[in-house]
Amino acid sequence: FKAPSRDHPALYRDLLRTNRVHWIAEEPPAELVREKMMECHFRFRHQMALVPCVLTLNQDGSVWVTLVKPARAITPGQFAVFYKGDECLGSGKILRMGPSVYTLQQGKNREESPNKEDIDKIEPAT
Repeated sequence: FKAPSRDHPALYRDLLRTNRVHWIAEEPPAELVREKMMECHFRFRHQMALVPCVLTLNQDGSVWVTLVKPARAITPGQFAVFYKGDECLGSGKILRMGPSVYTLQQGKNREESPNKEDIDKIEPAT
């Protein structure tokens, strides 16, 4: 897919899934184990600004990463690196992504909000 412009909504996504995360200090962080969710920051390119996100822990050790605002050009195979303050928590390879902002906008144009069946098709929870 080649987007018509560098800022086309098809390039932006706010949901991705990693493989099993390699945690540095704690395997995985206690808050994430306890709550099954944890706020932190994320980047997938070395120089990019940190993006606030929420991690959701899956039983296999992978995580869903929900970004506070969509990020551009996330690609499977890149590494998602997670931070809490200045501390690097760990990283996981990006395996798959949720729908693009463009896809979500198309859905909103057809109806007011995406229905549950469409959301569940993205990937069943594990």
